Amino acid sequence: MKVVILAGGWGSRLGNYTEFVPKPMLRIGTQPIIWHIIKIYSHQGFKDFIICLGVKGNVIKDYFAHYDLENSDFTINLSTKKMEYHDHHDVPDWNVTLIDTGINTFKGGRIKRVEKYLDPGVNMLTYGDGLADINLHDLLKFHKSHGKLVTITGVNPGGRFGEISEVHGKVLSFKEKPETSKSMINGGFMVFNEGMLSYLTPNEDCDFEIGPLERMAEKGEVMVYKHQGFWACMDNERDYSYLNDLWNKNKAQWKIWDR
Repeated sequence: MKVVILAGGWGSRLGNYTEFVPKPMLRIGTQPIIWHIIKIYSHQGFKDFIICLGVKGNVIKDYFAHYDLENSDFTINLSTKKMEYHDHHDVPDWNVTLIDTGINTFKGGRIKRVEKYLDPGVNMLTYGDGLADINLHDLLKFHKSHGKLVTITGVNPGGRFGEISEVHGKVLSFKEKPETSKSMINGGFMVFNEGMLSYLTPNEDCDFEIGPLERMAEKGEVMVYKHQGFWACMDNERDYSYLNDLWNKNKAQWKIWDR
């Protein structure tokens, strides 16, 4: 089972923070947020990742290609290029596939463009800016119990995002960014069957939430797993400061790997 991470967007609401790095590479503590997302999955046994790259994707490639250098002290002989690592940290057993899916490609097009790297049957999908203390095994169990194409994770952050209308777990419709809301929104951490891919195209303008997910919901093919625990995303500068403040105060509820 693969975990697809959408990490190609512009991150324009983060202002100067994303001038030189893509949003998934903004640091919470000493590590980029994409590392925190991968830790949430890998701690629960999901260790095979596909990262959909776009804007400044080379920065993400460079981070994973030089992961040991990023996380170790070392001595290098500049003549021979021989390197000696001084701390033998545990290298995570992650498989990370990094795919350039285009600078301006919408989310649906990005997912379709990595189709050949997916496993048959069921795979997972999430955004490159969301964190939660979610139980992924419960999420997967719920998805397999209903037999529909897609399960999204519903969270309750207020009226900042497109909201979900649901009855008994079945998604009826989506509404883009209402001014006020007490309803759930799609917090990422999704599970999908391969049949979902037939609703997508590799075209640059193929979106995911607007269009394909709406059509699937109209056909009763989208269910929502209701997550009542912690969830937050890095959507703007205030979010960036908030998440770092939680981390620095040892209040990062998504840090399930250290409990």
